[in-house]
Amino acid sequence: MLCRAALSCRGPTHGRSLISRVRTTVSSHLKYVPSSVTAQQHPRQWSNIPFMTMPLIRSHGKPFAHRSELKHAKRIVVKLGSAVVTRGDECGLALGRLASIVEQVSVLQNQGREMMIVTSGAVAFGKQRLRHEILLSQSVRQALHSGQNQLKDMQVPVLEARACAAAGQSGLMALYEAMFTQYSICAAQILVTNLDFHDEQKRRNLNGTLHELLRMNIVPIINTNDAVVPPPEPNSDLQGVISIKDNDSLAARLAVEMKADLIIVLSDVEGLFDSPPGSDDAKLIDIFYPGDQQSVTFGTKSRVGMGGMEAKVKAALWALQGGTSVVIANGTHPKISGHVITDIVEGKKVGTFFSEVKPAGPTVEQQAEMARAGGRNLATLKPEQRAEIIFHLADLLTDHRDEILAANRKDMEEAEEKGRLAPPLLKRLSLSTAKLNSLAIGLRQIAASSQDSVGRVIRRTRIAKELELEQVTVPIGVLLVIFESRPDCLPQVSALAIASGNGLLLKGGKEASNSNQTLYRLTQEALSIHGVKDAIQLVNTREEVEDLCRLNKLIDLIIPRGSSELVRDIQKAAKGIPVMGHSEGICHVYVDNEASVEKVTRIVRDSKCEYPAACNAMETLLIHRDVLRTPLFDQIIDMLRVEQVKIHAGPKFASYLTFSPSEVKSLRTEYGDLECCIEVVDGVEDAIEHIHKYGSSHTDVIVTENEATAEYFLQHVDSACVFWNASSRFSDGYRFGL
Repeated sequence: MLCRAALSCRGPTHGRSLISRVRTTVSSHLKYVPSSVTAQQHPRQWSNIPFMTMPLIRSHGKPFAHRSELKHAKRIVVKLGSAVVTRGDECGLALGRLASIVEQVSVLQNQGREMMIVTSGAVAFGKQRLRHEILLSQSVRQALHSGQNQLKDMQVPVLEARACAAAGQSGLMALYEAMFTQYSICAAQILVTNLDFHDEQKRRNLNGTLHELLRMNIVPIINTNDAVVPPPEPNSDLQGVISIKDNDSLAARLAVEMKADLIIVLSDVEGLFDSPPGSDDAKLIDIFYPGDQQSVTFGTKSRVGMGGMEAKVKAALWALQGGTSVVIANGTHPKISGHVITDIVEGKKVGTFFSEVKPAGPTVEQQAEMARAGGRNLATLKPEQRAEIIFHLADLLTDHRDEILAANRKDMEEAEEKGRLAPPLLKRLSLSTAKLNSLAIGLRQIAASSQDSVGRVIRRTRIAKELELEQVTVPIGVLLVIFESRPDCLPQVSALAIASGNGLLLKGGKEASNSNQTLYRLTQEALSIHGVKDAIQLVNTREEVEDLCRLNKLIDLIIPRGSSELVRDIQKAAKGIPVMGHSEGICHVYVDNEASVEKVTRIVRDSKCEYPAACNAMETLLIHRDVLRTPLFDQIIDMLRVEQVKIHAGPKFASYLTFSPSEVKSLRTEYGDLECCIEVVDGVEDAIEHIHKYGSSHTDVIVTENEATAEYFLQHVDSACVFWNASSRFSDGYRFGL
């Protein structure tokens, strides 16, 4: 067995890196002296080598049950199929793809993980070299015999695979070594055959060698010794042991022997499909469970390589039984190959994940399909029937008030105990009797106004005699609504989806899981009166939001309800799905120098204090400079102090004060709590300029008795809602009568 290692050591060399390469040749039959004896005869000191470590400690036993747990994988085997390593013409290596894989493996290795690579490619690399040598040899012979400048067409003979492997192994390893050296990582080559696993002494030696390499922070690169390996024998698996027929079975055997946490099998397909890839009804299987292989039809093998998907599944199930998790994914796709390995380790939805734990409920893909079918049935109901469902849901909210509040109290207690939620999110999480009553009233209002939501004729055009064209309102399809810490959002959005005949996927925050489950059950009960309970689905699996945003074939519109950060993340993650997002709620109240004393304090109090966590709450109070040092200003400050509102001074306001409150860090801040910024402006024009510069075009208010000033403000402020002598909290669909 040939072993190559490039050691990179950094010490007190005045900032320079000392790189030494060590090449050792060991017996190809793995006849090693036991490590304990070697240690006595040849003591080694590694204390000067700065190994990078991280707290990734996992006792090997059962494989991971969920993708989200893959980030805890410590020891990882990456298997590179022939189609991944080689070019499309099968003569030579895909260098760019290989470099990207090496970079990802290096990143994970430098995080403190123990990476191993099982690679193909020696035959293809050797075929390229031998073809070149044969063509060169033929051209020389023809030139000597014919003496002519023009050479005849030369035929390259069929090359024997073992010879190609022998010619390609050294070059393949040299390439890996050069690539890993760029990241100051050592690599060592190990060639094995099936016999090395059947002989107990050789198996122990191989195991010891791999452990020693991993201990020294070296990446082992393992391949079958195709130069001497015999053809695979059919049905040669031993009792409970997989035979090494190809690199898939090799990776599985090594992973179990080495107690690896994860195998990543990269091929030229996205993963495992329920029918051959490329067929019309082929669907990617997200999670594959033991026993499911009976329902899968395997296609042909890849263009190169000895395995095939059936061999990969067999090896994966054997490794899974041995305690190692498995993911099969595409390593050739140009858009994802640059981050496919790191994405898998981060728990993202890539390829097919093999798991022994089958969830009790449907997958999110199945839920989306159920929502689409249920939404279509919902759209066919009569308007009165859809309204009846919403009315019934409103009644259920009132009748089951105690049950809902009990579930919400449990969420609140867990959130407060963990201490992970900011005060504004805690307030949004909280439900009350008043909130539920208001919610029920709002739902009844939606039901009453939903009669013409679906099927309403917007425009009718006569194109020709007895030929008319109608534009009619129809449902969008399947909506995905993602919301944070707001359980009251669930029945609100459900009612809107029911009224408009849309299927709905709901993804709430785990901090509100008890409240959401109770409200969802009541929603299902309301839908069942007309047999359309599948139209609305609550996603309870451990689906990451980013993974949900990739279901472009199942979801038609995403609506995020939460922070601006959530909206930006979803807009970034959405792949081919429109996102109806919103901005921050940086709302302003401008107090003019002609404002009414009676109105100012009431409007400011309601705008800031009635529900400070809402997106329509006031965040910045703009004061006309003439109002400073007046009784009106004192009343405003006294009221804010009584309401325990923390005040941040804007730059201009701070300049007027000898001892000012804490100066604001940013004038573009959404506090979402009993906090606000106070800033001074010279007049209505200055106020409008400030709003346009620092606002979010949500809701802005002027308080004044001067109609001309108010009209100027209303005409020039570019926001969705602009109010005169009204609280910013009035910006609400329910209060608008919608």
